[in-house]
Amino acid sequence: ARDDIDAVYIPLPTGVRSEWVIKAAQAGKHVMCEKPCGIDVAETEAQLAACNEAGVQFMDGVMFMHSKRLDALRETLTDGSIGEVRRIHSAFSFNGGDDFVSGNIRMHSDLEPLGCLGDLGWYNIRFNLWTMEYAMPKAVSGRMICGAARGDSPDQVPVEFSGELFYENDVTASYYCSFITANQQWAHVCGTDGTLRVDDFVVPFFGSEAKYTVSNTESNQHVCDFNMEQRDRIVSVKEHANAHPTAQEANLFRNFGDLVLSGETDPKWGEITLQTQQVMMACLESAKQDGARVEL
Repeated sequence: ARDDIDAVYIPLPTGVRSEWVIKAAQAGKHVMCEKPCGIDVAETEAQLAACNEAGVQFMDGVMFMHSKRLDALRETLTDGSIGEVRRIHSAFSFNGGDDFVSGNIRMHSDLEPLGCLGDLGWYNIRFNLWTMEYAMPKAVSGRMICGAARGDSPDQVPVEFSGELFYENDVTASYYCSFITANQQWAHVCGTDGTLRVDDFVVPFFGSEAKYTVSNTESNQHVCDFNMEQRDRIVSVKEHANAHPTAQEANLFRNFGDLVLSGETDPKWGEITLQTQQVMMACLESAKQDGARVEL
């Protein structure tokens, strides 16, 4: 292995990625891995085992995990602004169109067998886990609403999928991901005293600020008059979108690079990758059973 390369970024299709993650780790290279990291839990476990054995850093490429907005969101979730979290919703989709369906690698079951669930749902599930401070759900359910494939694909892949996560204390989370509905990437956290809404939780809207909205709507009734008072507060964080040095994508590689140069590995990144893969595969197993509840 070359001694002038410390780390590698592996964006290969999921169907062939695991072999190269393991080879990179065995060669002593730190690994930035695209998501979904494996086609199943066993592959992801094998990748992490190889990295742990070699003493190299593993991190998946979820950009929003490195946005400064997350720090502000966590503060809002814990300072009483919305009370106790009871429900989490999110949606991430884009309409790829006919050319996408007929030619993109994400429509080939040998290359990207998890379809929209792996490509988009990974972000939904990660946001749910992050909101719950990485507590695992006790059970999940999932439904493949629609499947499709390009002409040379052996099988269909999910192109529209929804899932439900069930936590202790009756907290629930739902998500929707799709290759066939319009651009959306919102997340909504409902608490006992208010709500939190992020309209662009995956890729921030173009600009110099990353924002979210805290709502504490008041309802006042006098006889038959029902007055709903909108009480919104916008929280913004100075952080540019796209390729700016302060963007979350730049932060991702900066944070990864800092770990590589520190000489010490942080196991949390592999742990949350494995959690995400476990939840995702349980949702897919549920979908294969027509939405039956799968225990974790």
